[in-house]
Amino acid sequence: MTKLGFVIDHRKCIGCHACTLACKSENDVPVGTFRTWVKYIEKGEFPNTRRFFTVLRCNHCTNAPCVTICPTTALYKRPDGIVDFDNSRCIGCKSCMQACPYDALYIDPNTHTAAKCHFCAHRTEVGLQPACVVVCPEQAIVAGDLDDPTSRIAQLVARETTIVRRPEQGTKPNVYYVGADDAALTPGVPAQPPQYMWSQVHPSDVKPDAVEMKGGAHGGTLRTVYDVAHPRPWGWRVGAYLFTKAIAAGALVVAALLLTLGLPTGPLLGIGAPLLALVFLAVTGVLLIADLKRPDRFYFLFTKPNWTSWLVWGAWIILVYGALATLWLLLGIARLPLALGLIAWAAALAGLGTAGYSAFLFGQAEGRDFWQSPLLLPHLLLAAFTAGAASLALLGLWLGAGPTLLGALATVLTVAAGLGFLVALAELFGPHPNQDVAAAAHLLRGGAYAGRFWAGAGLLGAGLPIVLAAAYAATGLGALLALGALSALAGLWLYEDAWVRTGQAIAMS
Repeated sequence: MTKLGFVIDHRKCIGCHACTLACKSENDVPVGTFRTWVKYIEKGEFPNTRRFFTVLRCNHCTNAPCVTICPTTALYKRPDGIVDFDNSRCIGCKSCMQACPYDALYIDPNTHTAAKCHFCAHRTEVGLQPACVVVCPEQAIVAGDLDDPTSRIAQLVARETTIVRRPEQGTKPNVYYVGADDAALTPGVPAQPPQYMWSQVHPSDVKPDAVEMKGGAHGGTLRTVYDVAHPRPWGWRVGAYLFTKAIAAGALVVAALLLTLGLPTGPLLGIGAPLLALVFLAVTGVLLIADLKRPDRFYFLFTKPNWTSWLVWGAWIILVYGALATLWLLLGIARLPLALGLIAWAAALAGLGTAGYSAFLFGQAEGRDFWQSPLLLPHLLLAAFTAGAASLALLGLWLGAGPTLLGALATVLTVAAGLGFLVALAELFGPHPNQDVAAAAHLLRGGAYAGRFWAGAGLLGAGLPIVLAAAYAATGLGALLALGALSALAGLWLYEDAWVRTGQAIAMS
């Protein structure tokens, strides 16, 4: 067996960037993107300061999360241990960028596909060293077979004290560091300045609530004085996708619940609910495809699937749910209540799958610890009940549904919105497994995104809907229920958007 890897000897590194330039030249890496880069950290206070250079890149992990999440096997593990990339299969979903705990992947602006260090595989295959190894003037970069005890790299690892980046992630990285300062390798520890001495900080790299850390285990002031940009891969479309998918899934889940309770089918549950589900399922699909860097390849999810990726499973679950929603609509138009009763729970189960699969997808984004919460699945399911009840209430008011049906929807909305807010509070104020999760929770409850959380999940998403639904029950005024439903939907939109952004606000490198 062969397991190729790197040793970076920081006792020798002079921070010259020769490795970065050689990598760019050898692999045609576009301006503004990097496969290997040097980060500068300064420690201490003038005049007692010291600068540390940190060479960062893909770690060619033994358990590579980017390979697991890639929906089209564009990323794959070679027999020699290299995590390689086939850009002809990439759809530009950016999920690999979220899965990598090391910020090693980027989107190539020329091909619009992901890219990363591939160990100069074209050189390795003919017996040559990677370009960065050849060019390093201090021989600070050593590459070779970690499983060969006679190799220089294996002997270095055996002889010297080495550390790896973020070992707690369980990826088993194959890039080892000798003489590196732990603070320089730990993301989020050094403060992020508003600008560097020689360049501007990329706007996407300015992290909310960045603070300068003094004292503590690392001693003195820590600050980043040079780094490259690490844009946040997922923007407003992903938050919007969670929102529209909640409506699409919740419409039939709530409708099936009401049918089970014995409420009459009528135009709302027979036709309105499946039509609502199909419309928002279509919007969800448009958002997902539009967010791809290669939307022309979206069908690769079905023709070149990687069955370990929840992106693939999600696509098939949505497809099945869409088929069941269409059948529900046809049965509703044909006024076949008995057949509709038989199909309702199958559609409801598919709806729960549509709402909940994203919890497993975000769980595969192992670089974002905040998204690994066990409360994410109940959060998404309750969001579907909230969005489904609110949307059906608005549609029911427009179609002239009876007070019994509208009252049941108001009850579902009240319960789901209230429970959803309690789950959100438990996620933010409960115990956190590590410092990164705690920092992200702080951003939502009292930091940069606190306004969106308390206004979205709290006031608009739960407080007003509960009060207005109770007022509707007491007065029967449809306008109160409509306002409560609109408030719940607006709050859910704000919260989902803030939740997606918060997870990406914590540094990974």
